[in-house]
Amino acid sequence: MKVYQTNEIKNIALVGGTKSGKTTIAEAMLFEGGVINRRGSVDEKNSVSDYREIELERQASVFSTVLYSEFNGKKINILDAPGFDDYIGEVIASLKVADTAAMVINAQNGVEVGTEVTWRQVSRLNKPAFFIVNQLEHEKANFDEAIRQMKQAFGEKAVVAQYPINAGTGFDTVIDVLKMKMYKFPSDGGKPEISEIPDSEKEKAEELHNAIIEAAAESDEALMEVFFENGTLNEEETAKGINLGIATRTMFPVVCASAKNNQGINRILEFITENLPSPTEVELEKSTEGNEFKFDESAIPVAFVFKTAIEPHLGEVSFFKVYDGTLNESIDLVNTATDSKERLSQLFVIAGKNRQKVDKVMPGDIAATIKLKSTYTNNTLTTSKNQSVVVEPIVFPEPKYRTAVKAKNANDEEKLATVLKEMNSIDPTLKFEQSKELKQLILSGQGELHLNVAKWMIENLEKIEIEFFPPKIPYRETITKSAKATYRHKKQSGGAGQFGEVHMMIEPYTEGMSNQTEFPVRQQEEHKLLWGGKLVFNNCIVGGAIDSRFMPAILKGIMEKMEEGPLTGSYARDIVVNIYDGKMHQVDSNEISFKLAGRNAFKDAFKNAGPKILEPIYDVEVVVPEEKMGDVMTDLQGRRSIIMGMEAEGNYQKIKAKVPLAEMNRYSTTLSSITSGRATYGMKYAEYQQVPSDVQDKLLKAYEAEQEEED
Repeated sequence: MKVYQTNEIKNIALVGGTKSGKTTIAEAMLFEGGVINRRGSVDEKNSVSDYREIELERQASVFSTVLYSEFNGKKINILDAPGFDDYIGEVIASLKVADTAAMVINAQNGVEVGTEVTWRQVSRLNKPAFFIVNQLEHEKANFDEAIRQMKQAFGEKAVVAQYPINAGTGFDTVIDVLKMKMYKFPSDGGKPEISEIPDSEKEKAEELHNAIIEAAAESDEALMEVFFENGTLNEEETAKGINLGIATRTMFPVVCASAKNNQGINRILEFITENLPSPTEVELEKSTEGNEFKFDESAIPVAFVFKTAIEPHLGEVSFFKVYDGTLNESIDLVNTATDSKERLSQLFVIAGKNRQKVDKVMPGDIAATIKLKSTYTNNTLTTSKNQSVVVEPIVFPEPKYRTAVKAKNANDEEKLATVLKEMNSIDPTLKFEQSKELKQLILSGQGELHLNVAKWMIENLEKIEIEFFPPKIPYRETITKSAKATYRHKKQSGGAGQFGEVHMMIEPYTEGMSNQTEFPVRQQEEHKLLWGGKLVFNNCIVGGAIDSRFMPAILKGIMEKMEEGPLTGSYARDIVVNIYDGKMHQVDSNEISFKLAGRNAFKDAFKNAGPKILEPIYDVEVVVPEEKMGDVMTDLQGRRSIIMGMEAEGNYQKIKAKVPLAEMNRYSTTLSSITSGRATYGMKYAEYQQVPSDVQDKLLKAYEAEQEEED
């Protein structure tokens, strides 16, 4: 394979709704470029892209697949991304390294949920884009309706570059208003027959051609002046304007295809090589310190790992994009996140399940290597330890669906944790945590489908039977008023006994509060708790009632009880403890005595200090079609939410709310149901707040019942 220079490289991400035909388009692109010698299909389970067992089972993409094609002396790197919202992390990672998004539209269904969800990410990342209206051979294909919906959803920047003459059964011809030619495709695809536009289509073609010229002129002030002066642009000026318009997102051309029949793909590849920007012609990627990468082959090498995968017979594969410098086989690099050295012993270009060894990778190109020791997704590899060369990491969405998981066979628990760690390295949006507090293994992801697919992979590929069950909520306990308690621990049995007496007052802690004045504070310790909040421990002893050497033991007893709160066994927080009196015995007093006295005094005081249960509150943002707002708002209010505001986001409304985590169980499934899958949401931890009294009563009764069962 030849070494492609930066200006000979095009990086595109195939994105859009599920079943829009992205994988079929990718297959045809590889066939037209000569990378494969026969086209597979999703239905026949032999495509280059969807080759993993779970994808063969579901007949849909679950992971993004890195591919490439060669056409007109250019290399086209293709990232085939899944269409499900649950796998939006794969889409985001693909868009990170792509220079252009190829948005695939199903000609039967027009703008679908997956299209809208993906477009938000394309817009957020400010990526150039073009549209492929696919499946024009289908009897229900409706190109004009698809265009109407696209303009409604994406604005007038969506400009028709091709339109079909005979969409539906028998489709084989388009009018290309960029070239102002008619393209007739063979029934089995491939190179089209090119001819002049028939008289019956000339008026429509001219109208659309003029719209393209006007859009091209709007991409550049100098071209706009020429357009105003002459009323049009010549062929060279038009080509320049189209290229610039795509790169600067002032236009989104629409092209046509029947990927199933390989019709239109050859022309789309030509369009990609002639009109899409190379890596240096788009907004340049920046380092974490704000420096732009120039794709300079003479600079120090900088490679960014955007994807990690486990492949049969290969092991761990790291996919990367080169932002500066040139990578040669056996180059030694440093992982800026860990300072560990990595040798790229082999370099590959990847086409799904196929791979080809290369000796060199130029700036702007995408390639892969294997068996790196400690490098994963979002890591930067370079020859310098200078942090100015660290590529800005991919920002993955926070988890929004969680479940508790355990192996059915207790002997598999350790193996399950290892498998989940490996799965997280492949998919950073799939997270797990062994919660000491909840005594559960918590698995989190983007939705119910996301976790169900993970379950399938664990059970079918790793042969570990697992079960999901509702996760516990990490409640907290605190107090609302001050209270005193005295506890004497006394134990006597032959020889030295145990004795310790502690007098304690506790009160609520609030940020910036002044010391309470009932007792003078001789010594104060402020402890920032691992689970949030604080404990302030005041030694108020005067006259030596308790020796200072026993204070750490009293504190230890209190901390033990705070880790298992008196109400529900949840962590306690935000409390001031004042030790103001007590007694000790010259012989029988020891650390264990005062630890137990401190623990029990705290427990007794806590129950008389207006104890309250706190629950985690999350900031939730729901992006929803306007006509579905009422249903979504009603559902949120039924979840004890507080609506914080609403604002427009394109053709959608964004609802901002604060919602208790306890009320968010299975929300992604409910939201999908009430909006027909058209809404999406994100959630992020905000704070802890007191639960309502009726909820607290239920929690206390549930905890009491649980304790009785354990007894």
